[in-house]
Amino acid sequence: QVQLVESGGGSVQSGGSLRLSCVASGGTSCMGWFRQVPGKEREGVASIDLFGPKYADDVKGRFTISKDNSKNTLYLQMTRLRPDDTGVYYCAAARGGYCSDSPSEYAFWGPGTQVTVSS
Repeated sequence: QVQLVESGGGSVQSGGSLRLSCVASGGTSCMGWFRQVPGKEREGVASIDLFGPKYADDVKGRFTISKDNSKNTLYLQMTRLRPDDTGVYYCAAARGGYCSDSPSEYAFWGPGTQVTVSS
């Protein structure tokens, strides 16, 4: 069992930046960030595994995912934030070393952190 705890959410104006952190209770090879807004399904934002990082098309060039294995911590640096980035951001970890795009493939989830971007 891996426990995940996110931090770093908040409210910013459009064009601003935030950095999310996720501390894991154990080491995992695949970790990712997902976003959910009311009425919509949870969607992948970025993930990182043994093969490297992957990003959703709408965050490429603006978000950077990174992982500090010595601290079991996952980060998401978000820049040039837009109102449509608003949502609850969840950290997730899979059991294997490869990150799927599907949330159902992730076994462990954090409670989420709210990100609100105002125009």
